[in-house]
Amino acid sequence: MSKKKCKITLPVVMVVSAICYIYYATIFVFIDRWFGLFSSPGLMNAFVFTAIAINCIFTYAIAIVRDPGRVPSSFTPDIEDSHNSIQEVKRKGIAWSDFKSGDLRYCQKCSHYKPPRAHHCRVCKRCVLRMDHHCIWINNCVGHANYKAFFIFVLYAVIACIHSAVLLLGSIVYDTVKDEQQNEESSRTVYVVSCLLLFPLTIALGVLLGWHIYLTLRNKTTIEYCEGVRAMWLAEKGGEVYRHPYDLGAFENLTLVLGPSVFSWICPTSGHIGSGLRFPTAYDKLTESASE
Repeated sequence: MSKKKCKITLPVVMVVSAICYIYYATIFVFIDRWFGLFSSPGLMNAFVFTAIAINCIFTYAIAIVRDPGRVPSSFTPDIEDSHNSIQEVKRKGIAWSDFKSGDLRYCQKCSHYKPPRAHHCRVCKRCVLRMDHHCIWINNCVGHANYKAFFIFVLYAVIACIHSAVLLLGSIVYDTVKDEQQNEESSRTVYVVSCLLLFPLTIALGVLLGWHIYLTLRNKTTIEYCEGVRAMWLAEKGGEVYRHPYDLGAFENLTLVLGPSVFSWICPTSGHIGSGLRFPTAYDKLTESASE
């Protein structure tokens, strides 16, 4: 899998700094003051949280350095291929009859044809395969090749934030009951900063995770969702039935993104994703059922 040139930006530094701070506060303040770091519960929580933090950093790094997917310079749509002729029609309704008569997609800025679900990114200044959005927090597009890594990073980040928040609340309650005076000011500062950071971050990441779970179960990208809202309205206005062409059913959609094996779902593997130049559609399933 190709990699992109990595530029360290302020948002990336902020994310790494937040991860480091939360890790330090969780291990050396929350766990230590509640259980004692070297007690059995302390060691268990420290081990689990460290494992989650390592996976969080690892998947975050992959989302940053992995190229989201380039349109090959040699790519040309095969007009003779009925599968490749299935093109999404932007900003207008898509009926079942439209699946075989879509227009070829050409990028004026890149001066070449682009495959289905590819879009031009103004920041990266190129077309990205199955582009979801450009994310400033990873200084990269989220696209075909790194979407799973991005998705799993958000999942690990939410789990880590919830774990840390529980330990934070437990530590505060324990300190309040015990009414310790030692290191009271320094601990209070850590608690205040952690509350201001952890709880908004947990909510924001939780909403983001929920959004991408919704998109994954429907095999949509953020761009396709935004275009689909208007497409659905126009299709219904014209008396036609709109359906997202790449929605194959919740479980099959999930396996297309996370992989066919459940055991690989939490690993940022990408051997199952294919070239990103063509994708199975609901129309394919209909024709296969009709031919059987």
